[in-house]
Amino acid sequence: MFPIRDHNPSGRTPYVTYALIALNVGIFMSYYDLFVDDYQLAMFFQNWALIPAHVSSGEGYTGFLSSMFLHAGWMHLFGNMLFLFIFGDNMEDEMGHVPYLLFYLSSGVVAGLVQYMAAPYSMVPTVGASGAIAGVMGGYLLLFPKAKVDIFLFFIVFFRIIPVPSWLVLVLWFVFQVNGGIGDSGEAGGVAYWAHAGGFVAGMVMTVPLWLRMGGRRFWNRTEGHPPHPEGAYPLSRTHIPTVRRK
Repeated sequence: MFPIRDHNPSGRTPYVTYALIALNVGIFMSYYDLFVDDYQLAMFFQNWALIPAHVSSGEGYTGFLSSMFLHAGWMHLFGNMLFLFIFGDNMEDEMGHVPYLLFYLSSGVVAGLVQYMAAPYSMVPTVGASGAIAGVMGGYLLLFPKAKVDIFLFFIVFFRIIPVPSWLVLVLWFVFQVNGGIGDSGEAGGVAYWAHAGGFVAGMVMTVPLWLRMGGRRFWNRTEGHPPHPEGAYPLSRTHIPTVRRK
């Protein structure tokens, strides 16, 4: 189950979201050559990633910020940028460009802090924009719980694109992160589950003042959780493969 787009068009050009995507891609490309040399890549991450054990020893604090612009591979980068593209424009639309940027960075820093507290002596580098983007997703859930999100659903040979309410996608994603965090010691590496969960909660909490200004429960009652504007429509194109009927 993989989200590919939402039906929630933004009212202004999301310059900050586009800039963040470009910056993440640009930074990744700047050190992409290091992936052919494990030692050089490890040294690079030692200098710029968030390493909890370094923070516990009184150094490496810059990793809380720099780590959110690093990625461990193409799929890691693509997945994060897709989620940012889907959910970021609407949060930027409602918050404004500069407040949204501060919100994004703050979510990433809080996510790093939660990951640090989960395993303060871990030497495993933490990289990725996932924590900051999780904050965007948490805020989106609070503002638009019933916005339609198209997901690509596949199971072995069966696949289909279906629209579902955003709360289903986002709540399931959050539950998976918490469940993964409970079963992870933080030493094995792989996925920074607690950074994701922490960023998500932080983003939702930091969105509460905006939600209250929009009317709080009155906003929900007025829109029934849908975006306060007409939703975008994406009719699925018909296949050009001819139908073969059984004789």
